[in-house]
Amino acid sequence: MPFCSRGEVRIYFEAHGEGAPLMLISGLSGGVSSWYGQVPFFAERYRTITFDNRGAGRSDMPPGPYAMRQFAEDALCVLDHLGIERALVMGLSMGGMIAQELALLAPSRIMALALGCTHHGGEHRVGPSREVMAVLVNNDGLTQDQIVEKNLPIFLSRRFLTEEPHEVELYRRAQLSTELQPESAFHAQLAAIVGFDSRERLGSLTAPTLIITGTEDLLVPKENAHLLAAAMPGAELVEIPGAAHALHAECRDLLNELVHRFFQRILRETTQGASGQNPV
Repeated sequence: MPFCSRGEVRIYFEAHGEGAPLMLISGLSGGVSSWYGQVPFFAERYRTITFDNRGAGRSDMPPGPYAMRQFAEDALCVLDHLGIERALVMGLSMGGMIAQELALLAPSRIMALALGCTHHGGEHRVGPSREVMAVLVNNDGLTQDQIVEKNLPIFLSRRFLTEEPHEVELYRRAQLSTELQPESAFHAQLAAIVGFDSRERLGSLTAPTLIITGTEDLLVPKENAHLLAAAMPGAELVEIPGAAHALHAECRDLLNELVHRFFQRILRETTQGASGQNPV
């Protein structure tokens, strides 16, 4: 199986397709399996790289707490292992925070960013309600299936749960396709989110950025997207009406098209700029 090693920590990754490199960075407890709705689409158009964050999936689970910079260094390890100098990057939820940290850590390696259902951390972010957080973190004594089931109303909108049973089942199966994350690793990842704050550093970034949010996101309320856009000069913001947190599942086709069109525009402008032409 493909791993890259950073010190004593091994990170599991996969690469599919050909073309401009695109790295997909998943959120809390997520990894390769999270992108079941993205890899088939993007691998036809890009060299698409996914990986399991430390503490999840087939990657190692060293003792926590973790820090967002560690996740970013793990992502950079994957790019280095594959010999990729510059990549397009999409990150969702905690993956969006990792993507921000990666761009801050190695700005010359990032062609463009797509950040979904995420925030810049710190005291200025808008957090979920206590009730939502209580449901999310209360996994004591629950089986993996029970954890997935009690989290569905947090991650998916009521409309989606009611009207799209087939898509909900695909999401459920993806969640259950990897082994249950140990509680210690879950809380080590949570600690990274709690300790994350990029707000005062984002002004230095120059990579073109697309920010996407759902108007019904209970975990990362849409106000965070506006705060993030305000902190990132030139960032573009898209709200998806009625969408909840799991944009990659609930808005799979729309998310894929939005991100693809954005990245294609950036690649065209980069090519035209390199050839001395004016972007159309």
